Amino acid sequence: MDFKEVIRNRFSCRKFSERPVETEKLEAILEAGRLAPTAKNFQGQRIYVVQSAEGLAKIDAITPCRYGASTVIVVAFDNNNVFTYPGGKRDTGVEDSTIVATHMILAAADEGIDSCWINFFDPDKAAEALGLPENEEVLMIMDLGYAAEGAVPSANHGSRKELSETVSYL
Repeated sequence: MDFKEVIRNRFSCRKFSERPVETEKLEAILEAGRLAPTAKNFQGQRIYVVQSAEGLAKIDAITPCRYGASTVIVVAFDNNNVFTYPGGKRDTGVEDSTIVATHMILAAADEGIDSCWINFFDPDKAAEALGLPENEEVLMIMDLGYAAEGAVPSANHGSRKELSETVSYL
């Protein structure tokens, strides 16, 4: 699929079928995340693939937003493996992991796999429920799968501000 088509057609799917994600497609999605750029190439992202009934039950206990997805990816980052910006107020954990997650979401769309970025959960409770190391922080949960019949973008999906409302030239 053409990249412009991918970004134009991709939407947050909130109704998944039971059809599983094929291994080769999942691996292509994970590879896109691996290839994503990170500050200083630290690659502090930590990716967890959840497909087992037990694991999906843990996700369901963390958030009501799995929407029946057969595969869930949890994107976290290692707080001990981030670049701290001058001034010490910010580091790259969130932004690097966001880039990784975005690459995976777009790769999923390119593979014909639907997705939804989930941020409706408590990151600390998610890390605890999933048994993640203390130095890791959960950024997001990504539902992956095939849209169920009748799944459509949200009503305001196509509503976008004009560039002039969001872009300034300095």
